[in-house]
Amino acid sequence: QVQLIESGGGSVQAGGSLRLSCAASIRTKNYAMAWFRQAPGKEREFVAAIMWSSITYAESVEGRFTISTDNAGSTVYLQMNSLKPEDTAVYYCALGPFLTRLPDQVPNWGQGTQVTVSS
Repeated sequence: QVQLIESGGGSVQAGGSLRLSCAASIRTKNYAMAWFRQAPGKEREFVAAIMWSSITYAESVEGRFTISTDNAGSTVYLQMNSLKPEDTAVYYCALGPFLTRLPDQVPNWGQGTQVTVSS
């Protein structure tokens, strides 16, 4: 069973920045790593994903968020800048065999980390 441990969540004012980290228990070089988020009362939604040199973002975060991995290939990051109140959600790290924006297609999940952006 793959373990994904997120960290870096917290509370910030609008316009601020946070950096999320996700440490995987395996080398992730040949897997897709992604971030999803879920706000209260809403469905889980795609945020960003990376696999090899392919990167994709949700339109709502494009230009503000940056996904990256470390050289060892076991940690994925999400740098979040210019945060907005609507970015408030639990952010989940995910790992799967291919890039996808659909949560149902992702087999491995972290426990989630709360991000709260106040206006």
